[in-house]
Amino acid sequence: MFDETLLDSSPSRAPVLKSAHWVISVVVGLAGLALWYFGAPMILGPAENAKILLTQSVLFGGLPFFFYALMICYVFADARHLEFSALFWIAVVVVLNLVGFILYLIYSAKRTGNWKRATLPIAYIFEVILIGGMILYPLIYTNALPKGQLMTFLVAPPPPPPPPPPPAAAPPKIVVHQVSLQQLLKAPTVIPKTIQIIKDQPRPRGAVGVVGGVPGGVPGGTAGGVMGGILGGLGAAAPPPPPKPQAPSRITVGGQVEAAKLIYGPTPEYPPLAKMARIQGTVRLQAVIAKDGTIKDLTVVSGHPLLAPAALAAVRQWRYQPTLLDGVPVEVETEIDVNFTLAD
Repeated sequence: MFDETLLDSSPSRAPVLKSAHWVISVVVGLAGLALWYFGAPMILGPAENAKILLTQSVLFGGLPFFFYALMICYVFADARHLEFSALFWIAVVVVLNLVGFILYLIYSAKRTGNWKRATLPIAYIFEVILIGGMILYPLIYTNALPKGQLMTFLVAPPPPPPPPPPPAAAPPKIVVHQVSLQQLLKAPTVIPKTIQIIKDQPRPRGAVGVVGGVPGGVPGGTAGGVMGGILGGLGAAAPPPPPKPQAPSRITVGGQVEAAKLIYGPTPEYPPLAKMARIQGTVRLQAVIAKDGTIKDLTVVSGHPLLAPAALAAVRQWRYQPTLLDGVPVEVETEIDVNFTLAD
């Protein structure tokens, strides 16, 4: 069946496409691939990595150029074989592309009376277009993917639960010995053999004593004795100053806290694939501004997956003026919105 379409004009004739035609089509396809690979970054901007650029070059450069050259070679060879105006039909295919090729197939089938020359190739062409569209549509328009998968990709997993607190230590047992009044008033059972007699020493002459003082005195003592010195010291000494409250190590922007001042913020580059697919929107990031104004602990809260890597790469380079709380630099936890908008 296929021998009667593109490869053979009829079962008894030689193939229309020769080896030279295939070689020419392959060379043109490689040229289209190289043209897209080196020309697209200059027009659309640099790609995220080499694999994405190579895939785009094959899909949008190599394959279209290969089939385009193959159609022209077929029309040229078949028109000369059937004694049609080859230059006219080549011009039609060059201007109208695939539509011109289908018109040539219909015209040649009508002139030769063999409609398989047109019906079978047209059926193959529409099948290839349908299958290619089904494959490329989810890659270009990511909104066609299930929303559940996108939400699973964007939403961060919940943090693990904190460990259970350790069991409280049992309070020490205090042994209380109850002593009754009878035990206190009970007379001793053993009489000591010797009783120490305490004699008051005579007060030295010239010494001056005070009520409540220590016998013999203490050099540098306080008038009024030990208790008087303690009570007098409590009345005279000023109370100690209250401890200075420590500044928190991290604060959150919002309420009465002003937003940190951005001093260096490069604009993110628009991803080429998102630009081709006309994807735009806002990427919200959760970040912590360190004490020196740099960005750390940067995570994605929401936003399109094709736009999030560019927003992360740009915000990591941002620098803020250090936030001071009572003259002490502190960390600031904040949210950053990065807007991607395409010009009309």
